[in-house]
Amino acid sequence: MTDPLVVARLRAAGCVWAEDEAAALEAATSTPVELEALVARRVAGEPLEAVLGWVEFLGRRLVVAPGVFVPRRRTELLARLALAQVADRRSADEGPPVLVEMCCGVAPVAAVLDERGAEVHAADLSTDALACARANAQGADLHLGDLYDALPHRLLGHVDVIAANAPYVPSGRIATMPPEARDHEPIVALDGGPDGADLHRRLAAGAADWLAPGGVLLVETSAAQSDLTIAAMAGSGLATHVVTDDEVGGCVALGERPLSGSPPAGAPG
Repeated sequence: MTDPLVVARLRAAGCVWAEDEAAALEAATSTPVELEALVARRVAGEPLEAVLGWVEFLGRRLVVAPGVFVPRRRTELLARLALAQVADRRSADEGPPVLVEMCCGVAPVAAVLDERGAEVHAADLSTDALACARANAQGADLHLGDLYDALPHRLLGHVDVIAANAPYVPSGRIATMPPEARDHEPIVALDGGPDGADLHRRLAAGAADWLAPGGVLLVETSAAQSDLTIAAMAGSGLATHVVTDDEVGGCVALGERPLSGSPPAGAPG
């Protein structure tokens, strides 16, 4: 049974699911001193996941740390779509499908793919996030850098799936986000520019060069911004549609490179 005083402190701090959080904090500690330290951090506003050191994602625990973006449940749709795309491309006559998780953070998509017979890569600007990604996606190749600049040149024109939960919160709305996000997650992982689609445009602009013929770009977006994401993909010559999942609140824009046509300029033969 959870300590009612802990529950009361969490509730007073604004934790909606105070009983569940208290139980999780108690399960993560073995002494009253340890419990007090974690409760104090949570009451001070740190995200529960950062306090615990993990977040549940598609039935597994992913390592997270203070100062990194915490994967949301809605991103499970992105991961499921990536899994399905990789499964569709698996063939005994060819090499393993190649997947890149861009703006990977702690690499939730790569984590569920790196045991599925794929060549998995993940890229991010944050060394702190990549340290978590290294624990979560132990079979993936990790790359530090800005979007496609981080990737090895040998992947140019050979990527089957690019999956990205790139920042898509409009700059003017950052201040209205819950304090767990705006005060404890890096702004670069949240701010998508004036209309929220700056990173989506950059991802779409480079996708046709990096994707293999028939390869797909999957970008998490929102219902309000999906038209912007789709327009960016279509402008790069990708065939597009949107997939939603009301149960998890997910929305993903999908853009596919046509099967026909010459390889992109600069792609290895």
